[in-house]
Amino acid sequence: MTIKVLVVDDSSFFRRRVSEIVNQDPELEVIATASNGAEAVKLAAELNPQVITMDIEMPVMDGITAVREIMAKSPTPILMFSSLTHDGAKATLDALDAGALDFLPKRFEDIATNKDQAILLLQQRVKALGRRRLFRPIARPVAQTAAPRANDRVSDRISARVGAAQPLAPTPSSTAVASQTVTPAASQRASAAGFRPSGKHYKLLLIGTSTGGPVALQKILTQFPAHYPHPILLIQHMPAAFTPAFANRLNGLCKIEVKEAVNGDLLRPGCAYLAPGGMQMMVERSGSSGRIKVLAGNVEMNYKPSVDITFASASKHFGGDVLAVVLTGMGADGREGARMLKAAGATIWAQDEASCVVYGMPQAVVSAGIASQVFSLDNMAESILKESCRG
Repeated sequence: MTIKVLVVDDSSFFRRRVSEIVNQDPELEVIATASNGAEAVKLAAELNPQVITMDIEMPVMDGITAVREIMAKSPTPILMFSSLTHDGAKATLDALDAGALDFLPKRFEDIATNKDQAILLLQQRVKALGRRRLFRPIARPVAQTAAPRANDRVSDRISARVGAAQPLAPTPSSTAVASQTVTPAASQRASAAGFRPSGKHYKLLLIGTSTGGPVALQKILTQFPAHYPHPILLIQHMPAAFTPAFANRLNGLCKIEVKEAVNGDLLRPGCAYLAPGGMQMMVERSGSSGRIKVLAGNVEMNYKPSVDITFASASKHFGGDVLAVVLTGMGADGREGARMLKAAGATIWAQDEASCVVYGMPQAVVSAGIASQVFSLDNMAESILKESCRG
């Protein structure tokens, strides 16, 4: 069964090129195109597409207004295209607030020159959003199996890279993760009301996420009190042009301070540090607390920033004094870093499948038997506060 796609853009060239790329994948089919938001709202109601790709700046009705109307009248997974500018970043965040689930930078040169990576990325994002609507697999308890030797090699590679202050090579793809069976932890969906804190003492909270992350992080962090007792490191897959705007938005909405991390930042309680897009964020001990190191991302890296890199760095310098949370996202970034954290005595949690936009990154840590608790997004903030705030 193919995933039906509606392509919306005021540029006839972009509509045609996106349609060609989408239709190249046998699992995808463009059923219609629209040149403005008003047409998109009408076609979404008439044709019931399973995914919509949406431009932001269009005549008659802009993309943000169209997203609001579509989500109110005929809710559909929406992938936004955005320019890599400050205004484009702000508009994209507004679109996510309005109900869009994911975004891609609108790089005309990548689309036009038929670059394999750009083509695959667009097809993967559309399929991930379409599958979210098409089916919802039920997690079954199964016997846990030993992790494959390849994972051990990946962990070794991460450790070596962190020690050398270099990024690691790409981890296994989301396709491999999706085929894995889910361990019993996935069925142990704890509620905040029934959750019993472990009693551990922490010095650092880590949160890693990708697709669906901006909305998830906003939902969690706006519930934190100003006096939250630990530093927080946020790793969100996001372009460099977007992270300053995202940090500023969170800072304006939250009681805690939120800032884009800068090399040399000293870790302070009640402050969340967002990894800069296109860079790698690491942490090291500095006195009784810690200090952030921001390094240029290697061109070979799939993710810049990478959850694996930050998690692995924290395992080296903070060991078991870490609570690490893996939220919604495509792929498996975070699994090997979480494995290293757990080996050092840290606590690993994951978001449950039902509340994820894409159940890739959380599934990777759950399937590997690394997560000790699985919470819905609605219960995550309260559970984190119960576990990490004492007295």
